[in-house]
Amino acid sequence: MTPTLSHLSALLRDTAATEILPRLQHTESHHKSDGSLVTASDLAVQERLTETLARDFPGIPLLGEEMSQAEQQRILADNGRGVWVLDPVDGTSNFVSGFPGFAISLALVEDGRVTLGAVLDPVRDECFTAARGVGAFLDGEPIRTQARSAQLGDCLAMIDMKRLPPETLPALFRPGGFGSQRNLGAVALEWCWLAQGRVQLYLHGGQRLWDYAAGRLIAEEAGAAARHYSTWGAQPSQTLGLESRRAVAAANPRLLDAWLDFLRPLWDGALD
Repeated sequence: MTPTLSHLSALLRDTAATEILPRLQHTESHHKSDGSLVTASDLAVQERLTETLARDFPGIPLLGEEMSQAEQQRILADNGRGVWVLDPVDGTSNFVSGFPGFAISLALVEDGRVTLGAVLDPVRDECFTAARGVGAFLDGEPIRTQARSAQLGDCLAMIDMKRLPPETLPALFRPGGFGSQRNLGAVALEWCWLAQGRVQLYLHGGQRLWDYAAGRLIAEEAGAAARHYSTWGAQPSQTLGLESRRAVAAANPRLLDAWLDFLRPLWDGALD
């Protein structure tokens, strides 16, 4: 069987209805070694999708967030026919608190590139999908990024300040950079909201492969321009890896150039 976007959408919706929504505001959590939270839903979603994807698409392993780093590295290095990349609950802190900003994120990586992506927001019942070279969709309908102005000051920016050095914030909030700022706390949804046109600018100081694999594809297929960096000020990262990446994106290439120009003073030593 060849994976299709409709099949992935149905699979994520079924999984969320069984393993996530019944536990909303009724779940316990504990901290992992890196300080992030994990819940029974994270583990149940990963287990369920590992089994279901292996049944439907045999021979394609799954790399999930809730695996050891050694196992993740082994799977990514020996991907053969491809590899599924899963964040079972993106935005776990939101989920634990009952804040409606979390998602399941699933991507297919083939030959070092993400070729399919699906992100389900179970609270809003919105499923964003994309196939490389085909386009991006929300519940099966095509979507495009939206920029009502070419001026940064007219844009709504999605900025994760938690992962930016505090000393850079005054420069980030100098006049002319953006009209207003938001943050969801769920990387996959943030990329999808950029794709849908709900925001026009994006800045994030540290996201992992399972956070961005599906969401970035969806945003780019919708028309967004994006860059990932291993360190601020370096050349953009062109390959997929397990290390944390910094992300800068905008609704179109022209806005991205302006956004990068605005951010460049922060990079000159301030974000090393």
